[in-house]
Amino acid sequence: MSQIDIPNQFDVLVVGAGAAGLYTALCLPESLKVGLITKETVTLSASDWAQGGIAAAVSPEDSPKLHIQDTLKAGAGLCDIEAVEFLAQKAPSCIQSLVNLGVAFDRHGNTLALTLEAAHSRHRVLHAADTTGREVTTTLTDQVLRRPNIQVIQQALALSLWIEPETGHCQGISLFYQGQVTWIKAGAVVLATGGGGQVFAQTTNPAVSTGDGVAIAWRAGAIVRDPEFVQFHPTALTKPGRFLISEAVRGEGAHLVDNEGRRFAFDYDPAGELAPRDVVSRAIFSHLQRTAEDLATAHVWLDMRPIPADKIRQRFPNIIKVCQRWGIDVFHQPIPVAPAAHYWMGGIVADLQNRTNIPGLYAVGETASTGVHGANRLASNSLLECIVFGAQMADLKLEVPPAEVTAQVKDLDPSPLFCNLSVSAWENQKAQLESIREKLPRLVWQNAGICREQSSLENAIATIESWEQDFTSLPLSQFLESLHPTATASFNLPNIDQQLRLWAETRNLLDVAYLILKSAAFRTESRGGHYRLDYPQPDSDWQVHTMIQNHHWWKSQSILPAYPKSN
Repeated sequence: MSQIDIPNQFDVLVVGAGAAGLYTALCLPESLKVGLITKETVTLSASDWAQGGIAAAVSPEDSPKLHIQDTLKAGAGLCDIEAVEFLAQKAPSCIQSLVNLGVAFDRHGNTLALTLEAAHSRHRVLHAADTTGREVTTTLTDQVLRRPNIQVIQQALALSLWIEPETGHCQGISLFYQGQVTWIKAGAVVLATGGGGQVFAQTTNPAVSTGDGVAIAWRAGAIVRDPEFVQFHPTALTKPGRFLISEAVRGEGAHLVDNEGRRFAFDYDPAGELAPRDVVSRAIFSHLQRTAEDLATAHVWLDMRPIPADKIRQRFPNIIKVCQRWGIDVFHQPIPVAPAAHYWMGGIVADLQNRTNIPGLYAVGETASTGVHGANRLASNSLLECIVFGAQMADLKLEVPPAEVTAQVKDLDPSPLFCNLSVSAWENQKAQLESIREKLPRLVWQNAGICREQSSLENAIATIESWEQDFTSLPLSQFLESLHPTATASFNLPNIDQQLRLWAETRNLLDVAYLILKSAAFRTESRGGHYRLDYPQPDSDWQVHTMIQNHHWWKSQSILPAYPKSN
């Protein structure tokens, strides 16, 4: 799709084109004019990389009640029971909606095929071989491109929210597009930008996952919850790109072994390699600490040979292909694997209608914290969350009717401000940005990775604060942050699209790193995806959410133990 002129107003702007953004755009009333913004293309997102599948209680042996129980157990005491019940009870009808749209899930005859993943008590994970995310996003993209009310704006970068100063209402965004910063008005803004895995040196997330939505919203005063809870996937291929070896591989019978060929995971949990992800990740990390010389390059092995060869070919063709690319024959050799950051349980606080504390601002998918994942996400509930909560946007009632939005739009400043930096001044700033961008993920991985402790967290926070000061003092930062709403800007710099993206993503990653590190230091216990070497046990006084607004941290009210209602 070629670059296009875009209007300066929409009824709804959706930022992000993974499963959450695409499904949200499809579910919004067709009477509304929708702008779907993506900083890459509509086919590049973390959803596209999701292999395992999507969880739903659709078999006669299963029920939403059992799905609720498994989700609550995985969430380690921090799930919102109402949100979990909502997710599990809506799941079967949402799966039917995907089938109706044309998503081709695997089948046994006429019945949807289901597999088992860790911490599920039943076979309830639907899949399309081992590329379920790609199948879902490809189908949704095809549908989006057919909708006349949806305008897709590709290779466009959301920079900030446009907040109406008197009412505090979110009325649009500032956007970098086609070499210019411009402002677009909307009756509602939906953030669906995914997670922030790129803040870690080792991650299964694609390069686009830089925490943009959470950072943009936090800077505008949105309440953020539980950013310290990060799920580290235990089995990422230890090759460049950290390709994820789906949990479904272990569900189908693969063994996790050390250099001696011993199934060491049982030393750490009776469930062995099918224990919850955080337990398996820590088992690998602890085992490597005891047995490996260099943790940065150390790995264990995932042996697929216990799975029948025909089953491997049918279920995991993409894993076979990627491993072949690296010279690994999964039928005869084990795969070298180690943990990597995979999923962010925290995010922008959102209710069951995806509303945030900022009127007119909504959050869907990994960007949001709805309470369904608690301290640790149950496998294959993430794609499900995108669909179940995206479907809620069908009921959107604009607080400012479209006609009034149109009436309020002031013409953008016809004479854009010009950022006139010399090439040498720009090269110096670019070098500083690249240095931060390179060092930051290593810092966060070392100090807020699988195992954390107070002194190293505090040192990392101080480093981030120092880098934040360096970043703020850059002339480009001062120019961009001084732009007032409706003031457009243009640039005379070479490769401005890449340079502005480097600037914006570095800014967002600094904020995300600060939120994760500070929250990890704030929570003096271990729970779910947050493990403290100096506080290795859960603490009942910490059965609360970490809440953040601006630079204020506080604890939520205590969360009562959740007992699922009968269904």
